Amino acid sequence: MKDKVSIQQLPPDMRPREKILALGPASLTDTELLALLLRTGVAGKTVLDLARDLLRGFRGFAGLIHANAQDLKSFKGMGGTAKRAQLLAVLEIARRALTQEMRENEVMHSPTVVKQYLQLELAQLKHEVFAVLFLDAQNRLLSYQPMFRGSLSQAMVYPREVAKTALSLGANGVVLAHNHPSGSVRPSREDMELTKTIQEALGLIDVTVRDHIIVAQGKYLSMAEEGLI
Repeated sequence: MKDKVSIQQLPPDMRPREKILALGPASLTDTELLALLLRTGVAGKTVLDLARDLLRGFRGFAGLIHANAQDLKSFKGMGGTAKRAQLLAVLEIARRALTQEMRENEVMHSPTVVKQYLQLELAQLKHEVFAVLFLDAQNRLLSYQPMFRGSLSQAMVYPREVAKTALSLGANGVVLAHNHPSGSVRPSREDMELTKTIQEALGLIDVTVRDHIIVAQGKYLSMAEEGLI
């Protein structure tokens, strides 16, 4: 069986470290970026093989962001504590960076950040989750809260709970969000009706719905951008 192969043992043109310094981080593939973090492979696999298998097994970075220590430990080649701890730390840094940006800047002026954040939080889930970003008067993030789980067509979302939370946080506006595990991001009739119902409920307490974003793996749709709000 082959010994572990580290990044340093790869041919120069295959080393992510040299490539990122020479050409910048955008030049690296997802596999190369992950390999740079993992540093070494395992018996029978180069570090690039291991990175590729991880991304395939967790369906990309969006899937990895939801992985916990036990998920990683059960993956062949990730039994060591150092690799798991380092990867979990980097993924958490990504989440916190996006959250900080939304707390410090106007969310509606940074729509890409919001969509990236929601992709990380919701896109890879195998069940439908309805979440709300509560905003202050300057459109900065007060709180992100997953509020309901289950199909929206089964009346699992209660507008009064959204309104109650908005009041408790002193929110001035909200961005609604949910995922479509099916892969389509087109809003359904139930999505449209729910958005209207929540708009009416929040209107009574002077809280506005800024947007309703639907996400799936690698996709998103902003109902505000589509002129549906």
